[in-house]
Amino acid sequence: MKLLEYVAKGVLAKHGIPVPDGFVVTSADQIRRVPGPVMVKAQVLIGGRGKAGGIKSADSVEEARKLAASIIGMDIRGFVAKEVLIERRLDVAKELYLGVTIDRSHRSLVLMASPDGGMDIESVPEDRILMLTIDPLIGFAPYHARKAAAFVGLEKEQAAQFATVCERLIDVVQKEDAELAEINPLVVTKDGRVVAGDAKVTIDSDALFRHQEYEKYEEDLTPLEAKAKSEDIAFVQLDGNIGVIANGAGLTMATLDSINMYGGKAGMFLDLGGTDDPEKVKKAMQLMLEANPKVVLINIFGGITKCDTVAKGVLEAMEGQANRPPMVVRIKGVNEEQGRKMLANAGMIPASGLSEAAEKASQESLR
Repeated sequence: MKLLEYVAKGVLAKHGIPVPDGFVVTSADQIRRVPGPVMVKAQVLIGGRGKAGGIKSADSVEEARKLAASIIGMDIRGFVAKEVLIERRLDVAKELYLGVTIDRSHRSLVLMASPDGGMDIESVPEDRILMLTIDPLIGFAPYHARKAAAFVGLEKEQAAQFATVCERLIDVVQKEDAELAEINPLVVTKDGRVVAGDAKVTIDSDALFRHQEYEKYEEDLTPLEAKAKSEDIAFVQLDGNIGVIANGAGLTMATLDSINMYGGKAGMFLDLGGTDDPEKVKKAMQLMLEANPKVVLINIFGGITKCDTVAKGVLEAMEGQANRPPMVVRIKGVNEEQGRKMLANAGMIPASGLSEAAEKASQESLR
């Protein structure tokens, strides 16, 4: 679960990380006063707000109201700004990047720091990003702080503040069950303070039962993802044009990788898990068709799941669909012959293995 900026900053403040003074409004009329020059910031669960016009500077109450009115209701890459954050404008001397996430290959946290704050971290050259693995048995140590502060070019006084922020950001990840805690930019002000200019926190959704205070906030779901969640179906939309239906997280990820290997790009994927309930398969297939993929790849391994009952659900969803997309089918396991025959008779494209299926789907998507 991604948290809106103002919620994420509240989490940082709870753990002792300095953030600018500010407040959130849902309408411009709620702005009665401002704490000096302010930033008016759209609250949406997507990046690129500034480029889209969702972050503006104001010097007075009247200007803040005018800007807030123009931002509330703004569509930013598919997310509508329902709230704006009004916060004190920082007098910036330097912008840094600081983040903490999970490095599963080392089974540890990793602290990331860069002197190039304010930019998309993906566009920063690798030699400008420091990545420090934090041993879970040792934790954040003084030598970590010294190395990170030297890398981003801080003097002694700011280095001490920076070290404190690093340690507390690690606390955020550990104590809030976060997958990512990011401050970009981490601002060094002209009067020497180190303050979180922006904040991004992503909570592990599987740990929300331990953090019920976050349940009232919206998840960053598209309308179709929200619909799928209400049906207890695992459905994720991406930015390609191939729809993927598979069963099991591992098989689904392998299918996405194979598509990418053959030059295709997944636009949405749907994990059936272990179900072979034709009605649930039918609902899943209908969701996939609503997403309007150019081609659909069905990759089913029938262990617990029976191939013929999955095929039945797919065919029921196809009834009455005059303009269905091409469908590539690789189906293997319990009752595979029956399932394969049912789908082949419906004019679907057969494939004997994953590589063949991914190649055929990718070719169809590029036509």
